[in-house]
Amino acid sequence: MNYYISDMHFFHKNVTRAGSGFDGRPYATLEEMHEDMKSRWNQKITNGDTVYILGDVSLRGRWEERIALVSTLKGHKILIRGNHDDTSDLRYQKLYDEICDYKEITDRLGQETVHLVLSHYPILMWKNQHRGWILLYGHLHNGGEYRYFQRLIEEMNGKDFEARIPNSQPIRAYNVGCMLPYMDYEPRTLAEIVRDSSFRKANA
Repeated sequence: MNYYISDMHFFHKNVTRAGSGFDGRPYATLEEMHEDMKSRWNQKITNGDTVYILGDVSLRGRWEERIALVSTLKGHKILIRGNHDDTSDLRYQKLYDEICDYKEITDRLGQETVHLVLSHYPILMWKNQHRGWILLYGHLHNGGEYRYFQRLIEEMNGKDFEARIPNSQPIRAYNVGCMLPYMDYEPRTLAEIVRDSSFRKANA
């Protein structure tokens, strides 16, 4: 089974209430966040699963602590690097099956095989976006930049684009940042992401 997540920001104090709490996480301390997220991960993921991490595993530095924490997370881990990911330590590299900056894969969505573009950074124009390819991204937490990017996607699904590109499929892009309500601090399948993000949008 494939799972997706991004922007865990381990060892980044400012995502907790002990720091600036800039993306609204419920955790009082880093220790509380680490334990909860590790527990959620390992209760859900088996060592036969593959987890695509779309960047920003942790704050740079802290090699020994970072290696110790990431090594406890189950599954085959593939890292699509983000701006906070320092992968220069060989010991850290060995925790991942693959490390890259961009990746294209296929997954299942119900009975359908779908193509995915995986990038830490949001891409406004990605490969085959009008032909059903789905973008999964991170980097934008749950603030104004994220809402702005979602509005752009909505505009590109409007009539002006339909007239320019006949018979195009709806454009789909999903932020897999762990702090978003439909991610809830744990890896999610593509089906979970599509279902739960659409449900929250419909009931917003």
